[in-house]
Amino acid sequence: MSRVTTVPEKDRLNAQITFAVEIDKLKRIIRRNLLMDGSRRENDAEHSWYVAMLAMIFAEHAPPGTDIQRVVAMLMVHDLVEIDAGDTFVHDPVAVAAQAEAERAAADRIFALLPADQAAGLRGLWDEFEARETPEARFARALDRFAPLLANHNTQGGVWPLFKVTAEQVMRNVRLIEEGSPSLGAYAHDLVRRSVSKGYLSE
Repeated sequence: MSRVTTVPEKDRLNAQITFAVEIDKLKRIIRRNLLMDGSRRENDAEHSWYVAMLAMIFAEHAPPGTDIQRVVAMLMVHDLVEIDAGDTFVHDPVAVAAQAEAERAAADRIFALLPADQAAGLRGLWDEFEARETPEARFARALDRFAPLLANHNTQGGVWPLFKVTAEQVMRNVRLIEEGSPSLGAYAHDLVRRSVSKGYLSE
């Protein structure tokens, strides 16, 4: 009769607890954009929850056959690397240039806190999101870009005037939205046009 031991199971749980404690730090990473009531800036955990909800709400705007549950999972993990790397402002070219290396190092550290099988699964979702080679990843990235556009429009420009963001700069993100969802891309185009007409965004 083989000997039964609970040590591996205990070690596995301890690793999971360590990861659970670590990812709580995402709540303290503050993003640039405001909540839609304008009261304060959003944190990364709120953003991850919000875009995961958008995946379910806008599922019919994803490419046919898209696995929405995989999109939701991808969006829940996509910003965990910002615990180490911080939030990168998409319109800051210097920060964007250093982003990939910093986030890969963060992914190496953070996901490795988990048991190996779970680490591989979550890291795989993060890598897929970054590569944008699947319909799920492109739709997830579209939602990640759509959310701040919607927030800035609904806060009378939000951070756009503060950072002198132009419509041309915002349209670079709209192209990513179009890549993942033509219908949301078309709406984003119109949102940029309306933002310019209302004076929220400079041309």
